[in-house]
Amino acid sequence: MANAATPPSGEKPVARLVKLLFGDPLAAALTLLSAVLILALLPLVQWAFVDAHWTVAAPEDCRAGGACWAFIGAKLRLILFGLYPPQSQWRALTVIALLLTLVLLSLSPRVWGARLLGIWTLGLVVMLLLMRGGLFGLNYVPTSKWGGLPVTLLLAVISLGLAFPFAVLLALGRRSKLPVARGVSVFLIEVVRGLPLVGLLFVAAILLPLFLPPDWTIDKLGRTVAALTIFAAAYLAEVIRGGLQGLPSGQIEASQALGIPYWRMVWHIILPQAVQKVIPPLTNTAIVMVKNTSLVLIVGVFDMLSAARSAATDPMWPAPSKEAYLFVALIYFVICFAIARYSRHLEMGVKARNRT
Repeated sequence: MANAATPPSGEKPVARLVKLLFGDPLAAALTLLSAVLILALLPLVQWAFVDAHWTVAAPEDCRAGGACWAFIGAKLRLILFGLYPPQSQWRALTVIALLLTLVLLSLSPRVWGARLLGIWTLGLVVMLLLMRGGLFGLNYVPTSKWGGLPVTLLLAVISLGLAFPFAVLLALGRRSKLPVARGVSVFLIEVVRGLPLVGLLFVAAILLPLFLPPDWTIDKLGRTVAALTIFAAAYLAEVIRGGLQGLPSGQIEASQALGIPYWRMVWHIILPQAVQKVIPPLTNTAIVMVKNTSLVLIVGVFDMLSAARSAATDPMWPAPSKEAYLFVALIYFVICFAIARYSRHLEMGVKARNRT
């Protein structure tokens, strides 16, 4: 029997297209709305591509017409590396390449484990040493000179990496039967979630040094990492708690009956199943944290967005802020879209294993 949704074989393609676009009032309304949106975007396409300046002999040539993409080519180093010394920018580029390599090596769940954690730890130490210098003949670069894409990527990776174990502890503590552990976990989660990230950044930048001994000091980048880590841990904890609540109680009871130690049960039995159930919200939190790194400019950390703003203030170029922000937005979109696609891949893998 033929599918009712399949059009008759004798129906012409044009008739099928008209039926698809205007077959009912809802389809017609959506078609007209789409047409209006396309027409509204035509000036943007004209500005961004047709009338755009891709190469210019002088900055003044961008004063007339469309977008000045030549500005991006002229200021690319500043946007990507910020105030990092030009003669040492190869180190920042190496850090980006190392970070992407580690990400590619970590894509397959088969390689996850203690060895991969050790490789990531060693890799991050090497990246920080490369950025800082002062060893092996590399000139010292203070964190106040770090900037651009390496800072954005390092802030996102380090804060999420440090936040996850804290989030697990907070999630387990909130579900614990011990009143002290549960009370402390609830207090920390609710306080951090009740504060905006901007406020937490200011607290870390201004108040954190007051709580440290006089001989201790943490630079601005370290305080920013601490604020981002605490913020991410509170939100990840609630996501993980949702996954823990979705597990049947029989998993824990069976593990206890077999005499499996608590932390081994959590690490090998409970946590893997809980994480599989909350891959989408974990991905959403990761994407939000990547975008939240753009807020660190408020406390003076020179990330990629700060570098783009600084580049756009060059008086030689005629108001290129739109192009600078669009370029940075494109980089953020590529990063976040890649995370979303990888999350989808993990979800499909989990579904395939569950079916078998």
